[in-house]
Amino acid sequence: MSTTADFRNGLVIEFNNDLYMIIEFQHVKPGKGGAFVRTKLKSLTTGRVVENTFNAGVKVITARVERKKYQYLCREGEDYVFMDLETYDQINVDAKFIENPLLLKDSQEVTIAFHCERDKILSVEFPPFIEMTLAEVEPGVKGNTVNKAMTRAKTETGLEVSVPLFIKEGEKIKIDTRTLEYSERVK
Repeated sequence: MSTTADFRNGLVIEFNNDLYMIIEFQHVKPGKGGAFVRTKLKSLTTGRVVENTFNAGVKVITARVERKKYQYLCREGEDYVFMDLETYDQINVDAKFIENPLLLKDSQEVTIAFHCERDKILSVEFPPFIEMTLAEVEPGVKGNTVNKAMTRAKTETGLEVSVPLFIKEGEKIKIDTRTLEYSERVK
């Protein structure tokens, strides 16, 4: 058992007979009345995001979650195959547990979160930034430089991102996995 004082991003709690991960939280102490905590919770079974307010000090049940490093190997039908980097065991993960499967490329390292009591996969988490090679880049329009001039590009996995006009086909770029946006060119 924990209280609202223990809330942090990424904490998994049991709420309304489901497992939710805290995406955002904010402690609020108004001038009048008691303090409370405003949260955004993501359901780990449906993927739906809900907002909820907890009174300060309320006890919540935290779920025991274990995170392990895995390496992406290949795709088998609707499942994705990963290898444990410590034991070399392979597991199949259903596509519904991967938020952005187009971020997966051969040998990509990810972290898989497991619910300890139920021995169930909760989610596949990517590192904050990944490097990808651009397979296609739309040609930019000359003179289109009033503001940040961007053009559409497709990565080696088929993910579409906006990149600056100076980026060419075949170059490696860094992508922010949280926003799916271009971050920088890899030298």
